[in-house]
Amino acid sequence: MKRVKVLVVGAGVVGLSTAVCVAETLPYCSVTVIAEKFSPDTTGDGAAGILLPKEFPDIPLERQKRWFKESFDHLLAIADSPQASDAGVYLSSGYQIFKDIPSDKKPFWSDFVFGFRYMTDREMKRFPNHKFGQAFTTIKCECLNYLPWLEKRFRAVGGQIIHEKDEEVYPIRGQILKVSAPWLKNFIRDGDGNTYIYPGIRYVSIGGTRQAEDWRLEVDKEDSEGILERCCRLEPSLRGAQVMCEWVGLRPGRANPRVEHEYLHLQGRQVPLVHNYGHGGCGVTLSWGTALDALDLLRQSLFEKPPQARL
Repeated sequence: MKRVKVLVVGAGVVGLSTAVCVAETLPYCSVTVIAEKFSPDTTGDGAAGILLPKEFPDIPLERQKRWFKESFDHLLAIADSPQASDAGVYLSSGYQIFKDIPSDKKPFWSDFVFGFRYMTDREMKRFPNHKFGQAFTTIKCECLNYLPWLEKRFRAVGGQIIHEKDEEVYPIRGQILKVSAPWLKNFIRDGDGNTYIYPGIRYVSIGGTRQAEDWRLEVDKEDSEGILERCCRLEPSLRGAQVMCEWVGLRPGRANPRVEHEYLHLQGRQVPLVHNYGHGGCGVTLSWGTALDALDLLRQSLFEKPPQARL
């Protein structure tokens, strides 16, 4: 097969995962990543990177399960390998707690993480404002390590990098604090997704905000105060923690991730276009699974007959 040029737009965790999948699997493709920002300046570099999916309304549940399982298995293999330290990937245990008992106490992802169980009454006494909790072990992927590691892997198979600006989708503003609290080992996440404590290698990430259509990249002091107060209610020992920095990022948001392909009519030709974006706060969680889907869509579009252009 003749050489095929593939352009991947975006160098966050989804873009680089897709580029690596294509470059390593399809040797007849010449793959280039084009983006305005690369690590350490992407939104992913500030993300806590905990693998914990949410359920999207308009995507078949079996497809969502596959995305999460493939991402989990991929990162678990790295966590169990000698490359774990360089990649910043490791197992992390903790709790997800709820102010009200959820309608689905055993979510779809519970079969893929390790040791999923309901929290005991004794454990719940730590959180008097919450009625129900889940305990489990998942994976934490620190993008400050993982993205450069992916980029190195991409370059190793001949991938090319171009710095250039692109604009699309709407932002979901996220603000977190990075604090020094080395005594914390287990994560705690409120089931509403707005309050969480994620211990990491260098610091503990506490958050957060999810503000749609908000383009502000400046730190909001009221948001910081609210984050600190909510997290201290969950973990009082944080009142003695030193705030190392405050961070703001904009996630690409949609009601559902878009993972599909179409054709563009350019200069008399039908050119395949594969979409893989709009993961919101689930970028790390679903990155490898949707990258494999995008790879299959690309492979399909390269071998199928494109539709006839309308005159």
